[in-house]
Amino acid sequence: MEERTQKAHIKKKAGKKVERKKENKFSNAKKSSNPKAFTFQSSGRAEKTIRRNNDLGEKKLHVPQVDRTPLEAPPVVIAVVGPPGSGKSTLIRSLVKRYTKHNLNDIKGPITVVSGKKRRLTFMECNNDMNSMIDIAKVADLVLLMIDASFGFEMETFEFLNILQSHGFPKVMGVLTHLDKFRNNKTLRTTKKRLKNRFWTEIYQGAKLFYLSGIINGKYPNMEIQNLSRFISVMKFRPLVWRNTHPYVVADRIEDLTDPELLHRKPKCDRTVTLYGYLRGTNLKPNMRIHIPGAGDHTLSDVSILPDPCPLPDKERKRLDEKNKLIYAPMSDVGGVMYDKDAVYINVPGNFTKKSAYAPAELQENGEEVEEMINQTGTGEKLVMNLQDAQDTLASQLEDSELRIFSGSAPVRAADVKNGHITESLEEDENGRQRRRAVFGDDNDDEDEDMDDDEDDDEDDEMMEDGEDESDDDQDNGPRRGKALSKFDTRNIPKKGEKDEIKDNDEPDYEFAESDSDLGDDDEDMVNIDGRQGDDDEELAGELRWKANLKEKASTMFSNSRRTNLMSLIYNSLDLSPEAIVSGDYDDDDENEEHTVEDEEEEEFFKLNREAAPVTDIIDSTRDPIDFGELEEWDEEDTLDSIRNRFITGDLDAAQGGGEEEVFGDFEDLEGEGGEEEEVGDEADEEGGKKSKRDKEGMIVDPARVERERIAKRKAELSKKFAEEYDDDEDGPKMDFYEQKKAEIEKQLETNRSEFENDDPHLRALVEGYRPGSYVRLLIKNMPCEFVENFDPKYPVLVGGLLTTEDQFGWVQVRIKRHRWHPKILKTNDPLIFSMGWRRFQSIPIYSLNDGTRNRMLKYTPEHMHCLATFYGPVQTPNTGFCAVQTVTDNKAATFRISATGVVVDISQSSEIVKKLKLTGTPVKVYKNTAFIKDMFTSSLEVAKFEGANIRTVSGIRGQVKKALPKPEGQFRATFEDKVLMSDIVFLRAWYPVKPRKFYNPVTSLLLSSKSNWQGMRLTGQVRKDLELHAPQNKDSIYKPIERKERRFNTLKVPKALQADLPFANKPKVPTKAKKRSYLSKRAVVLEPEEKKIVTLMQQLNTLRNEKNRKRKIKDTERRENLEKKRAKIDAVTQQKTKERRKDYFKKEQQKSSKSSA
Repeated sequence: MEERTQKAHIKKKAGKKVERKKENKFSNAKKSSNPKAFTFQSSGRAEKTIRRNNDLGEKKLHVPQVDRTPLEAPPVVIAVVGPPGSGKSTLIRSLVKRYTKHNLNDIKGPITVVSGKKRRLTFMECNNDMNSMIDIAKVADLVLLMIDASFGFEMETFEFLNILQSHGFPKVMGVLTHLDKFRNNKTLRTTKKRLKNRFWTEIYQGAKLFYLSGIINGKYPNMEIQNLSRFISVMKFRPLVWRNTHPYVVADRIEDLTDPELLHRKPKCDRTVTLYGYLRGTNLKPNMRIHIPGAGDHTLSDVSILPDPCPLPDKERKRLDEKNKLIYAPMSDVGGVMYDKDAVYINVPGNFTKKSAYAPAELQENGEEVEEMINQTGTGEKLVMNLQDAQDTLASQLEDSELRIFSGSAPVRAADVKNGHITESLEEDENGRQRRRAVFGDDNDDEDEDMDDDEDDDEDDEMMEDGEDESDDDQDNGPRRGKALSKFDTRNIPKKGEKDEIKDNDEPDYEFAESDSDLGDDDEDMVNIDGRQGDDDEELAGELRWKANLKEKASTMFSNSRRTNLMSLIYNSLDLSPEAIVSGDYDDDDENEEHTVEDEEEEEFFKLNREAAPVTDIIDSTRDPIDFGELEEWDEEDTLDSIRNRFITGDLDAAQGGGEEEVFGDFEDLEGEGGEEEEVGDEADEEGGKKSKRDKEGMIVDPARVERERIAKRKAELSKKFAEEYDDDEDGPKMDFYEQKKAEIEKQLETNRSEFENDDPHLRALVEGYRPGSYVRLLIKNMPCEFVENFDPKYPVLVGGLLTTEDQFGWVQVRIKRHRWHPKILKTNDPLIFSMGWRRFQSIPIYSLNDGTRNRMLKYTPEHMHCLATFYGPVQTPNTGFCAVQTVTDNKAATFRISATGVVVDISQSSEIVKKLKLTGTPVKVYKNTAFIKDMFTSSLEVAKFEGANIRTVSGIRGQVKKALPKPEGQFRATFEDKVLMSDIVFLRAWYPVKPRKFYNPVTSLLLSSKSNWQGMRLTGQVRKDLELHAPQNKDSIYKPIERKERRFNTLKVPKALQADLPFANKPKVPTKAKKRSYLSKRAVVLEPEEKKIVTLMQQLNTLRNEKNRKRKIKDTERRENLEKKRAKIDAVTQQKTKERRKDYFKKEQQKSSKSSA
């Protein structure tokens, strides 16, 4: 037999036995533990370890923030972001299938699911659109960043990360998809490593990155989705500053409540819209100003709390049941219910749905069940199911129907006859010639009317003959067919004073009708559309039936439309008692005694018959009931004295508890008065035992008691303050600064919650606002009609609450930096689209730089550094982050779209930006250190404005503006450090104020049919490119060749007396020009043949010598370079050896020092 290998023993890791062993082990270790056995061996090592542990502990600490998350938190918003084709929809379908067992066909709008006992999730898919990316970045609590591993990172990923950094960075988890395209494992590993390192660079070291290997049946593998869902369910979220101070709602559906009649008259009128969603952030106040990104600012007309459509489990459970795994996706056609603007569509498959309406997948799964269900349906249900094959309505089929009167005539269409226009009918006569007959729509009307009249006469005759039979068969107040009846008309409600008289007559056992609607209810009175009931008299027929009971009908109609004037009955009719008015026992004819006789007759004609209501004792509830027994107490003198000083005729000091006590109220001896106050209090309680009832009711308040309560309350406050400052709680744990601040915040939160805990919900909403976590309905009026007409659920609709300061507009100063990946620098006065707070708007910034004294305007943004920008827009609090783009349209340019990022620095209504201005002038006259300057100013007023300003020449001589000259306009006198030349240029450096342009253009992308084609103000270059224009050229700005005239200076003239005293070396040696030529200059020098040979030989020798010197220099240079290379190699080797030698030396020294210290 073969020997079988024994299984290795696997130790138990859980269970009672293992726990018992662990307890014994630790107990033995504690008994025999040596405190010196595992301690630090050196003090240096101990110090390093302690310091490292403290550093790690401090790194975990954040600035404590108020966590305003309610007890029942709203769903966590999870945004699935990525470029097209990266697997966003597949991931959402897989996660929804994991949480709720639902299959989503189309993903539109937010999808809310219950993921756990205390957590709900809202999934949102982000489009590849700049507006959607900006909006979702402001509300997402968790971002699932989809990355196509087969392609790598795309620009949209980095753009979205930069948007997140500007608006508060939420939790981000990366998801790598399309890993099944890799065939080589080594390539897959290297790609994962490369993408992970880059992802960590952008987020932080250790950011979570998930890998989805492939797709199985249209979804990701269950185990990978399960791991991802577990990470999502246990993730904790830190409150972000902006969302922690603003209320906001992510709308999951909208409804249009505009009056249909108004829409019919004015299709483009402003709409009344309701938005539904979970409230997040802080409390939402009624009538609060809100902003919808893409639709503008609005005011809340009404806020109401609705039942939660996706509630958490009501009981604490170990795990969720199937019935608690809820999903709420109103725009995504979940469960056959789909919300579309102002309509709700419900699809009930299987009941009245044909087999062809099922999806192929459902047919494969439940094919046999569907066939059985269809076969079991009745005749009526089959008729309804067959009606689904109808392509057109009955009216459209009738209009398209044709009638051919003769075989050779053209067909007549019902639509042509209905329109009443002239149409053409082709007919053939006896000779075979085609003739064109003009057919009018009114030709057959007369004939039809005549035929109808004849038919009516025949019917009337028949009805006259059969009237008695019909009156016997029919019951109630009128015929069941042939009249427009409404059972749900509000006007058939019995009016006051009317009686419903129902007569029970014998009926046949069965009723026959052509439809279910014709079968009436025996106990109901059928009411006509005009509100009148059916006729009682059925003996009259046809034309005369309307004359029956004419007086009763008119009286009924008059009484129904008439209102009772209660004010006139109460104050004008003095003979009527309140009981008679309440019971209705009064006559309306007595209201006016001045009626004419005809009016009185009309009143009698329309007199109402009322029932006599029983007279009851009615209490006047507008006044409080009075107990006359309590009023007897006011006959006593003590009771009157207790309130005597509360009137203006009483003693003011006595009412306030004594004058001296009030004057010195701040310096009471609280310790000394305690016993006396208690004694006085006991006596007062004994004396006031009889009056305790009145005190409880608040009718009489004893001033002495009020004063004692005030002193006792203040004493308790001082005692508590003293205990907080000086008493040390030795029993409680010692809290550091961080823990103390957290405890204070938690205590304040608990105080706020307990303050409004027992209040009425309506009152609490008015004072505190609507709490986050509730499902609210927001009513907004005057919404543009384009918002409803162009609504697309794939684009998010946010409702952000605005604080009181954020509704104001002014000059906003920000610190801005051009993004390092943006290809071009930004230019002043070029429009930018800012995303700041909830808003997206376009404005025109001016860039500047602060040099310590002023903000100097910059024409362009600087490279690699921050600058200041000032623009007109909504006021935001300082340190609010923002990002800026130049366009939000989907342009296919392969550039980074985020232009700049920054934060708000200051808010000011006035902007102070200056730019440098140089004024130039030239001297007219020069007098030593004084000169007259022209061409700098044009008037003496301008000169007066710049008096005392510093000026300077090109050569560096400084001066100052003095006074304007009277005669030449614009010229002035100036003084300088030295004498200036007439050719000098004098310039003055001035600062010119620059005002930003008051331009604010909100991005209204949600009002467009194509949300990504919003076009704002274009750049100047774009306008010129579209119009094919060239940039204008200023002649003064063109570079011209500089022509400088050559200056001729006079020769230096030294006086002869001075020359005589100078030494010879310093005497000018400028020879005077000879008037006559010398003899040598006149004669030409001619060499002899021998001399020529000598000169030629010397030139040849010099040439040879120069050539040898050149070659020698070249060789010397080469030899020197080779020598330097050899020396460099030797130095490198020497340096390496020296480094190793030094390392060995210090290593040995370290070992020696460690041994000596041990």
